Amino acid sequence: MSPHPKVQLRGSFEPPGDKSVGHRLALMAAIAEGPSRLERFPPGRDCGRTLELVKALGVPTRAEGDTVDIDGRGFDGLQQPGGDLDAGNSGTTARIGCGVLAGLPFDTRIIGDESLSRRPFDRVIKPLSLMGASFKSSSGLLPLLVQGGRELRSINYELPVPSAQVKTAILLAGLRASGTTRVTEKIPSRSHTELALADFGAPPLVENGVVSLSGGSRLQGHRFRIPGDFSSAAFFIGAAAFLPGSELAVTNVGLNPTRAALLDVLQRMGADIQIESTPNLPSREPMGTVRVRGASLHGVNVEPDIIPSLIDELPILSVVAAFAEGTTRIQGASELRVKESDRLAAILEGLSAIGAQVESSNDGFVVHGGASLHPAELKSYGDHRMVMAWAIAALGVDGECKIDDIDPVKISFPSFFETLDRLVH
Repeated sequence: MSPHPKVQLRGSFEPPGDKSVGHRLALMAAIAEGPSRLERFPPGRDCGRTLELVKALGVPTRAEGDTVDIDGRGFDGLQQPGGDLDAGNSGTTARIGCGVLAGLPFDTRIIGDESLSRRPFDRVIKPLSLMGASFKSSSGLLPLLVQGGRELRSINYELPVPSAQVKTAILLAGLRASGTTRVTEKIPSRSHTELALADFGAPPLVENGVVSLSGGSRLQGHRFRIPGDFSSAAFFIGAAAFLPGSELAVTNVGLNPTRAALLDVLQRMGADIQIESTPNLPSREPMGTVRVRGASLHGVNVEPDIIPSLIDELPILSVVAAFAEGTTRIQGASELRVKESDRLAAILEGLSAIGAQVESSNDGFVVHGGASLHPAELKSYGDHRMVMAWAIAALGVDGECKIDDIDPVKISFPSFFETLDRLVH
């Protein structure tokens, strides 16, 4: 079965600023000393929650267009919020925010929406508690009270599961801890925090899977140009890869190798992809242009060791696999169950609805490509990435798919459908 021949993606676009990078830069700019400028700051609701947290801590921020100026106050200049810190749907805001709040001399309470309030926080609470922080929570869920006023100490901590959010929380708390904090990763997670710390003047030592950071390191304000969000771009890259006749250029997109493993997987599937690096001074985050042409694809095996580098891209990868010939096996993806939705269940349900042959495994799923696909009504489960995945799947079937709720795209990519309309020919 081949996708509908009249649908293809043609043209170029620049994705919005990287959400993962934006969260980290905003928090680090707040605890840095002096002004920072964040150019191409992400427009979605999630990063907006992190900016609100920064403001609530008494840090002046100014936004003009997609440029955000933050007048860093250092840890000692942060003030107690006047009320709860509402992270909304943003797990990144809440989890890495704990790393900053853990070492402050006052109590703060973090809340979130219904979805976030079901997601686990024990993975952050445990290491930060070992550092001397104190929390009150019911079963490791939000609401979470961070009890300040305690001296933090360094730890040597091995991440039980790959998590850039947990690593970030520990390292940010480590800035306030005595001694050297070390985080060991069996499988490398996203390196945005390490690169940002270096840009702010406190480079960690990264060696043999261990990230080490000296306590008492001070951050200095800096200027950044945030690369385009790879996870947002991935939906268009995936679509162009399987739709015949597509010719797409994605410009100024982030190319951090701990984040962009989807490109390697697509190329193994037979995708016609060319990558051109471009300078991103004065930031260390790599970026460039990705050019994609439609091609015939085939299934591959995706092993657990690269899952952390494409965890947010698995929804679109599953869609691509449905339009490829042969079988694609995804292993080591149990983390999908604790995202904005149970993405593993959502993927299996949605692909089955459009006629794809899929099956679950212990920690992942299998997609048997080449089935005859058809329109269906698809559920987003309030998850922005599932909305975008189903919108791309709809391009490849003959007829109209319906998605029950498209509003969640505002979390990360408010202009997604506008961009899609412009590129579809």
